Amino acid sequence: MLLVDILRGRRRLRGSVCKPPCSFWFLLLFGVGGLVLFIHLQDLPDMVLQQAPAGVRFRGSTLSRQEQCAQFSDRVNQRSEEGDIDPISPMQLPDSQWERDSATPGSREHDPSPQQVTKRHRKLLKTSPVLRPNSSSPSRVQESRRRIIRDVCGKYRSNISRTITPHHVSRIYVEDRHKLLYCEVPKAGCSNWKRILMVLAGVANSTREINHVAVHYDNHLKRLDSFDHQGITSRLETYTKVVFVREPMERLVSAFRDKFESPNSYYHPVFGKPIISKYRVNASQTALKTGSGVTFREFMHYLLDVHRPVGMDIHWEAANQLCSPCHLHYDFIGKVETLEEDANFLLRKIGAPENLSYPSFKDGNPKAARTSTQITQHYFSQLNASERQRAYDFYYMDYLMFNYSKPYKDLY
Repeated sequence: MLLVDILRGRRRLRGSVCKPPCSFWFLLLFGVGGLVLFIHLQDLPDMVLQQAPAGVRFRGSTLSRQEQCAQFSDRVNQRSEEGDIDPISPMQLPDSQWERDSATPGSREHDPSPQQVTKRHRKLLKTSPVLRPNSSSPSRVQESRRRIIRDVCGKYRSNISRTITPHHVSRIYVEDRHKLLYCEVPKAGCSNWKRILMVLAGVANSTREINHVAVHYDNHLKRLDSFDHQGITSRLETYTKVVFVREPMERLVSAFRDKFESPNSYYHPVFGKPIISKYRVNASQTALKTGSGVTFREFMHYLLDVHRPVGMDIHWEAANQLCSPCHLHYDFIGKVETLEEDANFLLRKIGAPENLSYPSFKDGNPKAARTSTQITQHYFSQLNASERQRAYDFYYMDYLMFNYSKPYKDLY
């Protein structure tokens, strides 16, 4: 028995030697974890530098880690623009994992940097100074707008036919002297752009010499679909392709005010009469006969009705349907919100005469106030949330392609 007890004691001693206490393992794991964390923190600035947005370059051999991170912060913050506009929801934009910068109040347009800053980067750069330049260069703005259209077309229209038909170019005007192709989007400055094209073509010496009738009815300008296949193809390949767009809801309200709230010998009988007949309860005989007095809500019922009593019109057709940006790859995308700046930059780029600039006078209904954000909100306040959502859905692709913010917070 004594021998057995001695052997058992040795086994217990051997077991106690081979099994260190739990506290020892805890301290060992804690030490290893601390070492890994220390190595990770040492390499973190290099990782941030490697993930910097496209276009940012560093001189690693001459700058310290702290200086490199500070320089990275400065370059990133230069992408920001002033303003407090709600961004488009993640479902709307390609590559939505990147956070979008807010837009300037004037344009309601996001500033889509080639690559945005992640939350990890933001934590690292918390203490860095914020630099906010007044605006991006026009060339970078154009590059950004073209890229967004390419991204949206690639994501949402990748399965469409790439064949260009006369329909795709039916709204494009040609100016051969300066090799310019302009796609007409009504209620987005098109009347004054036609005046500019006429001056460039030598039809007139000044935009102020050209009245409303000459712009829209005298046929001084050629359309691209009037040429044969070779003429269309060669111009698309060598000319500067231009489109100007506008915030969709604002453009829609502008069209309604112009065509239905003012006397109009075409839109009242052609569109007004069937709209009143279908959507107005107990309409008067005078309203049914003249088509005058269409309300905005009646107009919206017509627009959103899949069984419209009368067809679509270019004044409220979506811009992407009029100008086919997924087929034609525009070189210049201008916006009404920055109209004069964009237009005059383009005129200098194509070599227009120095004395030619975008005219600021109002063409139709000169006494009426220009349609603004406030006026647009007034009209859309007459609709309920469901109707506003359906209107947004109707122009959804325009909002995506041309990078406009959602006009109402309750939209999804």
